[in-house]
Amino acid sequence: MTDHEIIAADTTMGPVTLLVGDLDAMTKYYRDAVSLRVLEEAANTVTLGRGTRPVIILEHAPELKHASPREAGLFHTAILFETEEALAAAVYSVAHSYPNTFTGSSDHLVSKAFYFTDPEGNGVELYWDRDRSAWSWTHGTLEMSTLYLDPNAFLQEHLTEAAVAGPVIGGASVGHVHLQVGDVETARQFYVNLLGFETMGELPGTALFVSAGGYHHHMAMNTWNSRGAGPRQLALGLSRIDITVPSDDDLGALAERMTHHGIQTRDDGRTISFDDPWANTIMVGSAH
Repeated sequence: MTDHEIIAADTTMGPVTLLVGDLDAMTKYYRDAVSLRVLEEAANTVTLGRGTRPVIILEHAPELKHASPREAGLFHTAILFETEEALAAAVYSVAHSYPNTFTGSSDHLVSKAFYFTDPEGNGVELYWDRDRSAWSWTHGTLEMSTLYLDPNAFLQEHLTEAAVAGPVIGGASVGHVHLQVGDVETARQFYVNLLGFETMGELPGTALFVSAGGYHHHMAMNTWNSRGAGPRQLALGLSRIDITVPSDDDLGALAERMTHHGIQTRDDGRTISFDDPWANTIMVGSAH
């Protein structure tokens, strides 16, 4: 792959938009448990985040049904916290308010992660990154693993009375988005060869981890539940993934590349959007 076909190094993930059946219940979860703030509220849409940065956008779609867990779509939205104290506060809040939704925790060497399921079955990862200087590389490959992480020990070490009492501490953003897809090779063709992310790791035949600028991963795709899945039908769950590239020039280059490869794009003058092979909508905008 030549340099101009690689997505800009400073590319970041924007908010994830979910179609939800119960807007009030889902707002309560992401506001009161995950500890995001309501940034904007309209008749059928609620935007939540930290500071001025949106993380989750909820769109009310009560007419829709849940998809089968074996279909393509969202595996989890991964929310990145700035400090271990802030992560501990969010983990404690979710575990305390929704005690049966915890699904696991892992030390991935590059990060510490805690996994939950929201009230409508969408996966949620809450995590913190170790400083990049602490990451290890072997023969050009980033070392990542899935080591046991004791959630109680983590909370005991990092949870503070101030964090529990509030106010909310530190920033949070979408660090990465993990998708369920039908097959890994099609995902590689789209997200690496066309969109321009670089491969950071893979589990042969079952999962692919890709990023911009050497991050551990901005996106991942797996077939653990969804092998062979075709394009999605309209259903509750993932509506759109937002990605932000650094400049209008980067956005223009991406639009040209996608058009050149025959991907139908929609351009509103500020963003371009397109669908991946499983009908997941990707919207890309520029930071400047």
